[in-house]
Amino acid sequence: MNFVIFVIAMGVLIWGADLIINQSERIALKFKIPEFIIGATLIALGTSLPEMAASIAASYNGKPDIAIANVIGSNILNITLVLATVFLIAKKINPNRDFFAKDSTWALVPVLVFILMILDGVISRFDATLLLLLMGAYLLFLLQDAKNMPEDDLEDLDEGTFSWAKTIPVLIGAFLLVVIGAHFTVESASEIAKSFGISEWIIGIIMISLGTSLPELVVSISAAVKGKVDMAIGNIIGSNMANTTVVLGAAALTSPLTIDASAYIFDIATMIVATLLLVFITANKLYTKSAGISLVIILGLFLHNTLQNM
Repeated sequence: MNFVIFVIAMGVLIWGADLIINQSERIALKFKIPEFIIGATLIALGTSLPEMAASIAASYNGKPDIAIANVIGSNILNITLVLATVFLIAKKINPNRDFFAKDSTWALVPVLVFILMILDGVISRFDATLLLLLMGAYLLFLLQDAKNMPEDDLEDLDEGTFSWAKTIPVLIGAFLLVVIGAHFTVESASEIAKSFGISEWIIGIIMISLGTSLPELVVSISAAVKGKVDMAIGNIIGSNMANTTVVLGAAALTSPLTIDASAYIFDIATMIVATLLLVFITANKLYTKSAGISLVIILGLFLHNTLQNM
């Protein structure tokens, strides 16, 4: 029965992701907004809902380690799994946006701020407020950047037919499908894992991080297949930004999060290395399958270390 639920849940997840891509494109066409900004804001925040739900629940139930590990694991997987998959499956990657000049800082800054905040062993409500302000600064930057974009960069966008009365309900429904699909995918996968005798630790840490990253994975793959690489990359950068600021901030506002940084040193280091590799790739415009393979290697090391420390 769990296998049936898993297949249905994955179908719902994929369907919802496809609807999100289509409706987000309609919004971009209507307002002549670059696809990157749609991906980095609307889609990124929507696909981060599973992480937020999981981390807030963990914080509320007095399990700060799960809340923080979920964010760290999701950030790692977004780069080493989701971005790597985009590089490996996309036929041609030639983004219109200069990600290094405009977005690398926003990928790295929240990670550095997070490291500073955990040095005292706790992410307080004050820290949470600062994290949310950082996300606000990022959104402000994106909106300002869209206004300053030359008209030539937008001339290929056509408004087409558009109706808020149709778009909003479909978009809300699509986000619900993604979240619900991700939830039941994780639950059914966990039950399947238990039936095969896989440990609870692997299910709790690996499955939660992987499960909550499924929306980003499906949405980014769908965007890449449709040739919307800017939207796919924007979703990944925006999702990591949302994870480290909004998700972690919301969890810390619910209850301050204590953490023994030394216990997560490898995971934290992996997140830093993955983020720096993202900056390196965008700086040198290495949007190739070779870059995807390099990211998969980091993923392999991360998973191997996790399994070894069981």
